[in-house]
Amino acid sequence: MFKLIVIAIVFVTVVLMILAGSKISAMLGKSYQEEFTESASRNLTDLFLFIEPQTLFRFNLLVILIGSLLTWLITESLFPAIVVALVLMAMPKKIYRFLRNRRRKLFVSQMPDTLIMLSSSMRAGSSLVGALETMVSEAPEPTSQEFGLFLRELRLGGDFGPTLDKMSARIDEAEVDLVVAGMKISKEVGGNLAEMLERLASTLRKKLEMEGKIEALTSQGKAQGIVMSLLPALIVLALNHMEPEAMEHLWNDVTGWIVIAIALTMQYIGYRFIKKIVTIDV
Repeated sequence: MFKLIVIAIVFVTVVLMILAGSKISAMLGKSYQEEFTESASRNLTDLFLFIEPQTLFRFNLLVILIGSLLTWLITESLFPAIVVALVLMAMPKKIYRFLRNRRRKLFVSQMPDTLIMLSSSMRAGSSLVGALETMVSEAPEPTSQEFGLFLRELRLGGDFGPTLDKMSARIDEAEVDLVVAGMKISKEVGGNLAEMLERLASTLRKKLEMEGKIEALTSQGKAQGIVMSLLPALIVLALNHMEPEAMEHLWNDVTGWIVIAIALTMQYIGYRFIKKIVTIDV
């Protein structure tokens, strides 16, 4: 009965929060709300995702409440529920970083084909701007998005070099810096830009092939790091199911909470060490 009352209270709170919007959010913590919405607005703009930050903030609160409530109902302890709530509060930044890194890698993987497309258009007689317009209309995302924004800034009166630097800053990858530097030098000093783009495409393709081989060779080590990091948690869950009375002190006593905190910290440090060993930068 007590659990049902708690579930009803939390459910009513969530519904009121969604209906009331910013007022309830401000009561729950205005500083966190401002930080969340500012970070969401900035990251979503960089990712070309057009979602209302306030809506995303309310959804985030809903996930935190439901996740912590379910954890409390399963473990019947307050400490794991607080830990889950803190983890869910930190998850948006991790998700933004994951989406941004994935988008950058996808952009870099499309660069050789993009450069070949530009070179072919220029050899056919198009100017650089005309070749870029053709490429934007045919290239997949995110290449079409980034170069489309580059062309719009040029049409609004932006200079070629600074506009390229803005695109390079948004992507922030060494391969893009190399292409941008080559295009700026060719634009300023002259020369056969089409031939230079072909050479850059060949160089980038060989680099991507080497990185793919390295990633394939180190994938087993990365998988082992993830498995070894999750294994203690699985053992704890199994022991909690087999011997709930003995494991009760781990969830309900302050000493048990300290042990969990130390174990999680050591697990995280070990995972970072393994990831550092198997991550090879070319």
